[in-house]
Amino acid sequence: MSQWPDTRLIDLLGIELPIIQGPMAGATNSSMVIAVCNAGGLGSMPAAMLSIEQLRDELKTIRQHTSKPFNVNFFCHQPPAADEQRARDWKNLLEPYYRELGVDFDAPTPVSNRAPFDAAACEVLEAFRPEVVSFHFGLPEKSLLDRVKATGAKILSSATTVDEAVWLEQNGCDAIIAMGYEAGGHRGMFLSEDLSSQVGTFALVPQVVDAVRVPVIAAGAIADPRGVAAAFMLGAAGVQVGTAYLFTPEAKVSAAHHRALRTAKESETAITNLFTGRPARGILNRVMRELGPMSDKAPAFPLAGGALMPLRAKNEEQFANLWAGQAFTLGKELGCAELTRQLAEEGLVRLQRH
Repeated sequence: MSQWPDTRLIDLLGIELPIIQGPMAGATNSSMVIAVCNAGGLGSMPAAMLSIEQLRDELKTIRQHTSKPFNVNFFCHQPPAADEQRARDWKNLLEPYYRELGVDFDAPTPVSNRAPFDAAACEVLEAFRPEVVSFHFGLPEKSLLDRVKATGAKILSSATTVDEAVWLEQNGCDAIIAMGYEAGGHRGMFLSEDLSSQVGTFALVPQVVDAVRVPVIAAGAIADPRGVAAAFMLGAAGVQVGTAYLFTPEAKVSAAHHRALRTAKESETAITNLFTGRPARGILNRVMRELGPMSDKAPAFPLAGGALMPLRAKNEEQFANLWAGQAFTLGKELGCAELTRQLAEEGLVRLQRH
């Protein structure tokens, strides 16, 4: 029998430990998911940067190497309309960097893409039937969501405000990820684009717990057992941990990202829209400092990254997104399985002391 004060999430998802590995597109592959699942947590496979064939291959590998429940995560944004003038203005803003690095400014601009959940992705879910499916930026249209639910999958999504949490519960979520402002990567906000509406984890979690009936998963600056215990004290039934998993050998991070995670100061993250067009937290680098982390010239999500791609190919440290949450300096050099167990076991010990 579980000793956790709230076992609703464990029971709902069929997992042993209330630890969800955050889906980090580009840094997570099947090896991380498998390790977390086999350790008793919930591994999460991000699909936003995968083709349909790549997604099939990853899910096939996961099914071959674990019998435990796992999660597949999708973005559900609306693809933006083409805006050639905005794209030109954005590239022109970056022109001095092109000249400095010797990059051909007149060459066609690469396309930066993040795929939203669609019918083709839904067919993959219907074939593999993962136990959990999570979404970012709200939920997909009802007909697609109904198809996902018909597979038996439990539905999770991120809320960055109480209003978003209530909306997600009303629209079919089985549990809600309360994503504090401290969290790394893309903000899950979808009812408002106003960053001033965003709430810190310690303020958000108990208010979401009070506002909804479904289990609440705390996310944002939870990187060690102290954060796990604190989340449960606030009423959460589980935690989602992202950045701490970037320190594991299973994480697929670039040399520049690896170095930044281990050398930057705790105060050196910011919310930025430069890299994709949508607010996301990452470690400060040259382009964020010189242009300012937020720019009204950045094209709509996910197109902003295209003009930066030739620059990051020359200097990743200065021109690439280095996603990280505010607690990244707490990261430890552990394997995924060991980290998952440590978060749960030592978190529970701390919780039982109070």
